[in-house]
This record gives sequence, C-alpha cells and structure tokens, in this order.
Amino acid sequence: MRIYLLLLLFAMAVTVVLTPLVRRLALAFNVLTPLRERDVHSVPTPRMGGIAMTAGFAFSLLLASKIPYFSSVFASSVVWTVLFGAIAFCILGAVDDVWELDWMAKLAGQILITGVMAMNGVQLISFPIAGLTIGSSRLSILVSVLVMVTIVNAVNFIDGLDGLAAGIVAIGGLSFFAYSYLLIRMMDSASYATSAAVIMMALVGACLGFLWFNFHPASIFMGDSGAMVLGLVIASAGIIVTGQIRPTQLEANPFLTAVLPIMLPFVVILIPLVDLIVTALGRLFQGKSPFTADRTHLHDRLLDYGHSHRGVVGVLWLWSALACVVGVSLLLLPPVLVFIFGGIGILVLSIITWASFPGWRREGHKGSGVPGGKTLVDDGIQIISKPKIPLRENLQPSKLANHPFPSTHSHKGRHVDAEKN
Repeated sequence: MRIYLLLLLFAMAVTVVLTPLVRRLALAFNVLTPLRERDVHSVPTPRMGGIAMTAGFAFSLLLASKIPYFSSVFASSVVWTVLFGAIAFCILGAVDDVWELDWMAKLAGQILITGVMAMNGVQLISFPIAGLTIGSSRLSILVSVLVMVTIVNAVNFIDGLDGLAAGIVAIGGLSFFAYSYLLIRMMDSASYATSAAVIMMALVGACLGFLWFNFHPASIFMGDSGAMVLGLVIASAGIIVTGQIRPTQLEANPFLTAVLPIMLPFVVILIPLVDLIVTALGRLFQGKSPFTADRTHLHDRLLDYGHSHRGVVGVLWLWSALACVVGVSLLLLPPVLVFIFGGIGILVLSIITWASFPGWRREGHKGSGVPGGKTLVDDGIQIISKPKIPLRENLQPSKLANHPFPSTHSHKGRHVDAEKN
C-alpha cells in the first residue's frame, strides 16, 4: 500500500510544481477562458492546466515502471497504451484550448485516439456477467471506443465549476483504486500490483495537486487538455479491470459475479454520467444539438438556485462520494446491509442538499462576467459584472496587472477576482 501512496505523492508533487509554469505559459500566449453568458467566473482566466496534470500522471507512471514491485504491470503494453492515449488527448485538448475546435473535429480526434488504444489492448473482450464474451474483435473495438468516448465527454461536461471535475475524479479514482485492490486480493492473485491500481493512484495524485490551484477561486482552469484526459484514464481503468476479472473465482458471491464487476466502473463516475444524460436529453428535447454550450448542467442549475460556488461543488462531491462508497462496500458487506446504509445516506444528503439552498433564484444571473449581470456575493466574494474586452489586444501578460478587473493574490498562488465587501 505504501508504494501506491508514493506514486500518488509523486504525481501530486509534479503537478504542483508544473501548474504555475503552465499558468505563466498560458498568460504569455493569451490562452484565456473569456467571459461568456454561460460562465460564472468574473475575469478571463488562464486554462491548459491539463498539461501539468498529464505531466504529473505521466511522470508517476514512469517512476512506477522503474520499481521492481510493478514489473508484472509493465510487462504488457496496456499501461503504455493508456499513457499514449493520455498524452494524445492532452495535445488534442490543448489545441482546442487555444483555437477552440469545432465539436465534430474534436469528436473525430477522440474516436481516432481511442480506436488506436482499443486496437492496442485497451478493449472489452468479455463481460464478467455469466462469462459473456463479445462476438468479434471489431465489435469489441467498437464497444470499447464507445465507452471511452462517452466517459471522456461526461467528465468534460462536468468541468464547469472550480474544482468540480478534479474533485469528483479524485474521489472516483480513490474508490476505483480500493475496488481494484480489494478485488485482486479476493481472487488470491500472486501479486497485488495491478494496472488499474497504478493508473488510478497516478491520476488521483495529479487531481489533488491541481486542486491546490483550481479550488474556488481558481487561478487556472484545466481546460479540455485536462478534462478529456481525466475521462479517458478513468474509462481505461474500468475497461482494464473488467478484462482482468475471472468470474469463476467470485462464485462464492453470486451478486458480485452477476452485477458488481460491470457496475462499479460506472458508479465511480455517476455524477458526470447523470449530467451527460440529463443535459444531452434536455437539449435534444429543445431541438438543440447535445453539444450546444449553455447553462443547463446540474451544477449550473444548483448554482442558479442560490447555492454558493463552493457549496455546489461540495454537494456534488458528497453525492459522488456516497455513490462510490456504496459501490466499494458491496465487495465487503452483504448487499442488503449496503442498501440500507446507502438509503440512509441518500436521505441525509437530500436533506443537506435542499436545506442548503436559500430557495430563490438569482435574479438576472447570466454568468458573473456578462454585461448587465447583477452584483452577486459568492463565498464572501463580491462579483460585479464587467464589460467584455478583446483578449488578444488588452490582456497581454505585461498588461494583466493593470486590466480593469480587480485581482489580488493569495499565498497559494490563486488570485481572488473580486472586490472586498
């Protein structure tokens, strides 16, 4: 267990060191998230933080490859394939962060990269439900690509508030690590070193390191170069775990054999998946493209009903943690007992969620930075809407300190974009 903790801490340290450098690079090249009607940030904010996260993830895997304990993990090409996919997605996301690709071009890139990964070992060969096997290699690749692309976009959809995506993926990653580690012990394997566990600890470390700069008020956003990588890695880990399960070794618990192995990889990203489904269906019913950018995500709805920025993030973290704890507990406790405590948890969280909202809608709220928006106080920070400015002309690094938005810097390197009350 300690050696896994080493991977987490190393990934976190690399991410913490590199994020300020990436932020300066984003400022130097004016790669900033502008003020749009759907946004809640009050000033243009640097993005491409995913580059630092991907570097932390990659260097942690490289460290693991040099540790004898993980020699069996790196004997196959699966981990290297995931690393290739993460770097490729980071490049695709960075290009999108800079030039804002058309959604079709971005989707084509996602399919191409995941297709290459599927053909190189990251694919669903069989489901552990009664030993069901996918009928052909082409179908296996198709299903694997569909799963990875869906989860990539689910995580990308949820990346709308400071710290939300990184926190939810960190919670899911820790749960996934516990799941894969406990599962391999239950199957009496000769070694407790698994590909999924190594990948998850490196991912969690990168998320925790980035949260130091990304928790509200964020000084940098991960951008698509980060959100898509998070989705890809956690999807890949789910596919890897599913392929490693041998149902005959879990016959002592029929429930585990029938349901849990295929269910839990999706439980750990329950909130992003629910947001993807609800938001996409809502847009389709309104005659819009499911890729239309608007304020219909779960976090947007919660924010509009009076919760603070940190409050919404905290509530969604709690719901994600509850789903993950229930899922992992099924490996250790009788299902009936888990469902009882899960039901109690749902009741308690429902009360916390609804009791936390003032019950009134933010009048005129269209995103904090939109001209004509109302003055809001969020987490003790007064946000006043400002007119849009041409980013390429007025937000060069040399002029950033003097731009018309108030800004101060905290000791963590995060700037607070607000005026004091």
